[in-house]
Amino acid sequence: MLNKIIEVEDLAKRYPPDVMAVDGVSFSIDRGQVFSLLGPNGAGKTTTVEILEGLRVPTRGHIRVLDTDTTKNYARIRGKVGILPQNFEPFDNLKPVEAVEYWAKLFDMRKTRTDITELLDIVGLSERKNLMSKKLSGGEKRKLGIALSLINDPELLFLDEPTTGLDPKARRDLWKLIEEIRGRGTTVFLTTHYLDEAEKLSDDVAIMHRGNIIARGSPSELISRFGKTTVVVLEGVGMNGLTEITRRGIKATEANGDVMVPVANPSEMRTIFAKLSSIELPVKDMYTRRQTLEDVFLGLVGTKMDEGVLQE
Repeated sequence: MLNKIIEVEDLAKRYPPDVMAVDGVSFSIDRGQVFSLLGPNGAGKTTTVEILEGLRVPTRGHIRVLDTDTTKNYARIRGKVGILPQNFEPFDNLKPVEAVEYWAKLFDMRKTRTDITELLDIVGLSERKNLMSKKLSGGEKRKLGIALSLINDPELLFLDEPTTGLDPKARRDLWKLIEEIRGRGTTVFLTTHYLDEAEKLSDDVAIMHRGNIIARGSPSELISRFGKTTVVVLEGVGMNGLTEITRRGIKATEANGDVMVPVANPSEMRTIFAKLSSIELPVKDMYTRRQTLEDVFLGLVGTKMDEGVLQE
């Protein structure tokens, strides 16, 4: 069994007249991992995924999925791949048990009611299987979409922004489900613009921006390589506090009224605390925290991301 489930070399997609949605990206994905393609809206994530799914033809590049050239013979692997598209809409006038049964028939698969109930149980919908799909919550509809994508017990599962627009509890429920799917041996290709989601779920992350992959590695590797070891947070200090801090030669940034002071070496922590304590600041609280993928993204792109939109 090949260890690399996806191999991409110099992938590009150009839309007329001159839009380069994907501009020469290369990467490979190990079998059994959760791989996250992370980036803002318009970064090229969905275009990349749709090419890997055989839905779009690349302008150039070499793509192999499950050791198959997807531009020539995608039908060979279609039964081994599951897909949840970004804008999935369930069958509102069918019950979940009926939707799964109908989906199985579309793919010429025989599924007993027991098989269907077991699949709905995997995604946490067995107790809602006889409720009209239009009455499901947003998170439950995404779970139904994942159930449909698992109908063929795929080796590779594409989830394109599966938690967009969901409330925090629904997002956490889907995170747990994704972790369980990975635990069953399925490789998961996740696209997301949620940095905490990528950090929580991923074995491997590629950060995409303007059609290019600008960083790649595990969450801990990216934080170690592009971030700082620790950040001192001064809560509620604001821009005036930032001015006072930087005026004394201390590097810092401000976000949402809080000031962050990065500390590259833990041995400098005592000195930094002493300097900050000597400045008259309206501090609500002062504490340290480990940097996150959000800090890495901010450092690489130069701006924060909120619901997939860059905060220019």
